[in-house]
Amino acid sequence: MNQNKSRQQRRRNRGMTLIEIMVVITILGLIAAAVGVAVIPTLGEARGDRASLDIKTIETALKLHYSKKGRFPDTQSGLGALVESRTLEQLPKDPWQNDYVYLNEGGRPVVISYGADGTVGGEGEDADISSSPANSQKG
Repeated sequence: MNQNKSRQQRRRNRGMTLIEIMVVITILGLIAAAVGVAVIPTLGEARGDRASLDIKTIETALKLHYSKKGRFPDTQSGLGALVESRTLEQLPKDPWQNDYVYLNEGGRPVVISYGADGTVGGEGEDADISSSPANSQKG
């Protein structure tokens, strides 16, 4: 009886077998794959939402700049004028690490992100996101 007990004790102390470890790793891999399939499609949408929020923040800073200076920055001065006037501490990059584009179209400021591809036009994650309703897929 005592020998039976010591055998059981050794089995418990032995740890996990290679097969048990492989099963656990397989299960973790399946869980990671399921999470990846669920999360990756929303990543592009989240980046677009962040760009829209950044543009709204920049628009608010532009309005504050206007209230201080009586005018919006011209296209040549660009968004850098917001940092110079201390309206913004620093200019954000869009979610794809590109600079936001600023245009002053006849006294009306327009802020644009050209999306994932960084060029004019595109669809999906490559679509332009603009503060101007006429030029925007979002915003």
